[in-house]
Amino acid sequence: MKLRSKILWAACAVGFAISATPVYAQELPIACPGYKKGKTKLIGERAGKKLTNAFDAYNEDRVADAIQILMEIESKDPFDQATVDKFLGQLLVSEDNKEEEAYKKLLSAVQADVLNDKDQVQLMQLVGDLSMQLEKYSDALSWYAKWMDKTCKEDPKMYVRIAKAHTELKEYDKVIAPADKAIAIAEKPDKNPHVLKLNAYIETKNFPKAVGVAETLVTIFPEDKAWWSQLGMMYMMVEDYPKALQTFGVAHRQGYLSKKSELRALYQLYAQSDAPINAARIFEKYLESGLFDKDATQLAALANIYHQAQEYESAAEFYGKAADLEPDPDYYRRKGNLLINAEDYKGAIAALNQALELNVKDPEKVHFSLMQANYYTGNFRKAHEHAMASRDDSSLRRNANAWIAIIKNKAKNRGITI
Repeated sequence: MKLRSKILWAACAVGFAISATPVYAQELPIACPGYKKGKTKLIGERAGKKLTNAFDAYNEDRVADAIQILMEIESKDPFDQATVDKFLGQLLVSEDNKEEEAYKKLLSAVQADVLNDKDQVQLMQLVGDLSMQLEKYSDALSWYAKWMDKTCKEDPKMYVRIAKAHTELKEYDKVIAPADKAIAIAEKPDKNPHVLKLNAYIETKNFPKAVGVAETLVTIFPEDKAWWSQLGMMYMMVEDYPKALQTFGVAHRQGYLSKKSELRALYQLYAQSDAPINAARIFEKYLESGLFDKDATQLAALANIYHQAQEYESAAEFYGKAADLEPDPDYYRRKGNLLINAEDYKGAIAALNQALELNVKDPEKVHFSLMQANYYTGNFRKAHEHAMASRDDSSLRRNANAWIAIIKNKAKNRGITI
C-alpha cells in the first residue's frame, strides 16, 4: 500500500510542532464526556532542527535522505522521540518492503502515549490499518477498540474495519454486530458492511439470512450488476427456483449477465421450468457468440434442451452438429429418432444407418427405429428386415412381432411380396 501520496505534511519553524496527517484519517475532535483538551506539546530545539532537515529533504523528494536523518535522531525526551518515530514511520510506509519497519516505529510512537490527542488518535487508526495490511488482525482490533475508547466516537468506517478484521480471523459470528452498526449510523449507503454480512452468512451456511442481505443489496444498489447474480445464486441455494429464475431473467434483460456461470444458471433454470424453449434459445445465442465452448458435449446439451421443448428438428440439427465434431454413434441414434418425430424419415434413415456403421450400443433398438422410418417411407421390405433384426432384444420382441404382422399386411395390400 503506497501512502506517500496520501500524506499531508504541515510544519512550523523551530520550537514548532510538526504534524503528519494521513488524508484518510478522521478529523474528529475527541468527544468523550468531560474531556478537556490538554496543552499542545512542542518538540525540543535540538530534535526539531534535525526534524526540519528531514522535512526539507522530504519536500525535495529526497526521501532516502529524510529517512537516514530521522534514523540518526535519538532523544531521551519521550515526546521528541515519539514525534520522530511518527514521522519516520509514515515515511517508511511509503517505501517498498518497509511496512514491518514502519509498523514498529509507528507502534513505538503510539505506545509512548505522549503525543497531542489529535496525533494520538490518528496514529491509533493508522497502526490499526497497518496491522490489517500486515495480517495482524487481532492487533488491528485492539487498536480500533482503543481509538473508539479514546475518541468516544461511533464511526461507520471504523465498524467496517472491525467487521473486516473479524472476517479475516474467520470469526464470522462476530462480523454481524459491527456490520449492522455501520449500516445503522452511516449517512449514506455503503455496500461494504452488507458484503461482509453476506460473506459471514455464506461461510456459516446460513443461506436464508444470506438471501435477505442479497435482497437488500439489490434494493439499495440496483445498478450494480454483481448483486443481481449474487441474489439469483442465493435463491438457488435455498431452492427457491421461481425467484431465482425471475431474478436472473430481470438481470439478463437489463444486460447484467456476462459470465458463463450466470448464463448457465439462467438457461438451466428455464430448462427446469415450463419454458425449455427459452433455455434453448439463450443457450444457442451464447454458444454461437463463443461464450460457451462450441464442442460436441455442449452441442449435444443444447440438442437435449431443444428435445425437452419438443423442437425435434432443432434438436436433431444440433445432435448432427455434435456428431460432425465427434462421431459418436449415440448422437446419430438420437438424431435419427428425433427426425422420426419430425416426420423426416429419409433423414432419420441416414442418421440411424450411420449409428449402426459406428457399432452403436444396443443395435436392436436402432433396427426398431429403422423399421418405423422405412415403414413410413413405404419401404416395407426394409422395414421387415429391421423388424426381424430388432427381435434379438427380448424387450422389443413382442412389439416387433406386432409390427411384422402390420408390415406384411400393408405390403400384401400393396401387392408387395415380403
